[in-house]
Amino acid sequence: MATATAPRVKAPMLRTTVGLKVFMAVTGILLVLFLIAHMLGNLKIFVGPTAFNHYAHWLRAIGTPLLPNTWYLWIQRTVLTVAVIGHIWSAAVLARRARAARPVRYAHRQPVQGSYAGRTMRWGGVIILLFVIYHILDLTTGNLNPVGDKQHPYANVVADFAPHRWYVTIWYVLAILAIGFHLRHGIFSALRTLGQQSQQWQRRSRAFALGFAIVLCAGYLSVPFAVLTGLVR
Repeated sequence: MATATAPRVKAPMLRTTVGLKVFMAVTGILLVLFLIAHMLGNLKIFVGPTAFNHYAHWLRAIGTPLLPNTWYLWIQRTVLTVAVIGHIWSAAVLARRARAARPVRYAHRQPVQGSYAGRTMRWGGVIILLFVIYHILDLTTGNLNPVGDKQHPYANVVADFAPHRWYVTIWYVLAILAIGFHLRHGIFSALRTLGQQSQQWQRRSRAFALGFAIVLCAGYLSVPFAVLTGLVR
């Protein structure tokens, strides 16, 4: 007599390794798109105070009159916060699973590119998180900014990176470089996973990831160095 077998229940997508990688990629894409848009907005500072201040005030008015003033910014901040938390959580779970899949540790092993990249991503992630908190208190709420006037964002940026506040510029440079390393590794890993496994594809993926990270970092770093050198004042 044949016995009936219970139907197999599929695990929720975020419990699977593939699902976690997809979720990590989606949240990563959201964050990269924000970084691109934010960089382009920052570059308006080279047009002058009027254009930059208008851009900053326009961000607060997006969606009006359908949405109350500044609601779009709060929606954006909420989505980005969820994306950051989800990105960190999925990365942590995947790293823990990778360690669990290799329970036997080597008594001695030479440093390899994978372990170096892993350490860079972990410490870079910590630096980026601390920088985001500081950046919000500095140029969003204005608590740590010398001017701290929401009506004059151009003046806030110029005062923030003034020559006598060189330590702020150094901290900013360190954080942007950490973001660059993070992007380089993340984009290369994503392209290598999604594309072919040939050496030619990996070379192209590595070159694109490096080029993208350099362009993004250059765009962000151009603002503080322009203020520091007096190009923007």
